Amino acid sequence: MNTTSSYYRNLIETVLRYSDATEWKAAVLEWCIDDVEEDETLSESCICGKENLRFLFTIRNTVNGQTLYPIGSSCITKFERSDLDEEVAVKEQLFKLLHAIEDRQFLVLSSDFFSRKLLRYLYDLGAFKPSSYNEYDPYNDYQFMLDMFNKRNRSERQNKRATAIILNSIKPFLQDMLRDKIH
Repeated sequence: MNTTSSYYRNLIETVLRYSDATEWKAAVLEWCIDDVEEDETLSESCICGKENLRFLFTIRNTVNGQTLYPIGSSCITKFERSDLDEEVAVKEQLFKLLHAIEDRQFLVLSSDFFSRKLLRYLYDLGAFKPSSYNEYDPYNDYQFMLDMFNKRNRSERQNKRATAIILNSIKPFLQDMLRDKIH
């Protein structure tokens, strides 16, 4: 008896159709995440047929340039690639953080909204801006945030600085970056 779901079969067939490789294990290595959007109406369906997607990923074949859209995060996990799984988690965290900011939630540097990978991703994308507070070196803010994320007991001054970085660097960066990515 075949226990593979029709969604999974559809995923495999579609990915193979747009890949140069003819075997699933080789085909999944050809793909990277190109973009992500959030559909708050949950009106889109995945390439596999699953309905009500919140996060709409676009993946691109690095061998032949083909793209697939929309693909859900649960289908991307079926590629069984830790690099893609980590990227999916970080990109979904970006939206969660943006919503918390827009809902005016009190944000603290905690695992509720941040991760080491998310901080690194934000740094790599240029979210931390040069200022007199970081001696005009964004790496200093990134390193401070990383150090504070790893620290159990922070002083009030350290918490205030982390909040200032969130509000003055990360918030406007996310608002600008994700402005056109939420439907």
